[in-house]
Amino acid sequence: MEAPLKAAMPATASASQEILADELQVVEFQLAEEIYAINLFHVKEIVQYTKVTRLPNSPGHILGIVDLRGEICTIFDIKNKLNLGDNGQLNAENAKVIVLDDKIIGYKLGILVDNVLNVTSVAKDQIDQSQSSRDYDSSILGIIKKPLRVDGKESCELVILVDIKKIVGDATI
Repeated sequence: MEAPLKAAMPATASASQEILADELQVVEFQLAEEIYAINLFHVKEIVQYTKVTRLPNSPGHILGIVDLRGEICTIFDIKNKLNLGDNGQLNAENAKVIVLDDKIIGYKLGILVDNVLNVTSVAKDQIDQSQSSRDYDSSILGIIKKPLRVDGKESCELVILVDIKKIVGDATI
């Protein structure tokens, strides 16, 4: 049910420096109908979704808090922050909370996602950074092009690689 993931990258490395390595390990997750990825070394663990205690007067992207093995963890609604809307119902059976490494983020924070698909290594040449916005505040680091073979034809699945540190920003409650 809970799979701890260990962080091994120094907290001083910037998001763009992390992509410069030959390979990048990522956690792929689903939000609505799209697939996103974040750097594995920003993740402490992945846990099953549990009931969230809502907090009054909190921003829309803060769902509330949960007790995670005796520690209070703020739950961040990444769909709300990215303006992805909500299709109405959360499938609690598949929903997961990706708990971010508090050494990198600075505090205990989990992001609610529809499902965690896998943890994988991505070769640098599979990351298209030309599709990233040139804007200073852009949270998109690049687009991962995963080769697929569908009905004998070559294709690729597009995965949006995001900078989770920029997305959560100052998400404290």
